[in-house]
Amino acid sequence: MDRNLALEFVRVTEAAAIAASKWLGRGDKNSADQAAVEAMRARLNDIDFRGTVVIGEGEKDEAPMLYIGEKVGRATGKDALEFDIAVDPLEGTSLTAAGKAGAISVIAFGPKGSLLAPPGTYMDQLSVGPVGRGLIDIQAPLEENIKKVARASHKKPSEMTIAILERERNQHYIAVVRRLGARVVLFEHGTVAHGLAPAISDWEIDMMIGIGGAPEAVITAAGIKSLGGDMQAMLKPHNDEFLKQAKDRGMADLNKVYELNDLIKGSALLVATGVSPSPILGGVTYGDDFITTHSVMMRSQSGTIRFIKAYHKA
Repeated sequence: MDRNLALEFVRVTEAAAIAASKWLGRGDKNSADQAAVEAMRARLNDIDFRGTVVIGEGEKDEAPMLYIGEKVGRATGKDALEFDIAVDPLEGTSLTAAGKAGAISVIAFGPKGSLLAPPGTYMDQLSVGPVGRGLIDIQAPLEENIKKVARASHKKPSEMTIAILERERNQHYIAVVRRLGARVVLFEHGTVAHGLAPAISDWEIDMMIGIGGAPEAVITAAGIKSLGGDMQAMLKPHNDEFLKQAKDRGMADLNKVYELNDLIKGSALLVATGVSPSPILGGVTYGDDFITTHSVMMRSQSGTIRFIKAYHKA
């Protein structure tokens, strides 16, 4: 995957993050999202490639969108590089509106046909860092998964820290972790960032478990693959419409476990830029002359993780 193209995608998330940051704390999540979408679309269409949005906002959020199936990029020739793209111009719209930490702009992409394209419903997700690779089984009791990863980490189960999306549908997971005596980190929004956390040494989280957005699961998988971790997911359609979409996409078997290589086939790349501060990325800051952004680029092909601090003329 071309390195220069990867840097072009960093510029895309930088632009989206800057646009969204102007709405930080102003109580208007849709305007923040729209600003991020418009900036992201404009930058994508200025890159010399041909891309198809396979995961966007179109099926889930009542908001402006980079819709599923949208073509982006300015290349037109038959020899143009073709990519699948998964976008979340503003992960954490509510966080941005409230002026809270943890909002990011993120893109995952890979060669055409490489990204799983689930409907915009939910997936049960389990992610771990490199120490847990090959040890997890999302269909096994959560206690077993925690104990296996704890053993590999040379920890007691009570020393493990588990991140869980704070929703009623995940209460059974929260109860299991607390009963085991492990630590729980609950988060309101930010499934991608917390899904990546177990594979990032600066963030003391050992595992992420819970039912969250299916699109976010695929984006997370691109980063987990680059970071050398592991992940599994199972589709959980939450109404008949999404069940039909799953069947139409050949995903009717709701007992199927999607391994990391099912979510992301071959190589992939993830880029993200912080909108508001988080444990892994600083937020957008404004000085007299420059706007500062903090981004990360993860390439599964090389295993390179590159943090980028950029200064943009105000």
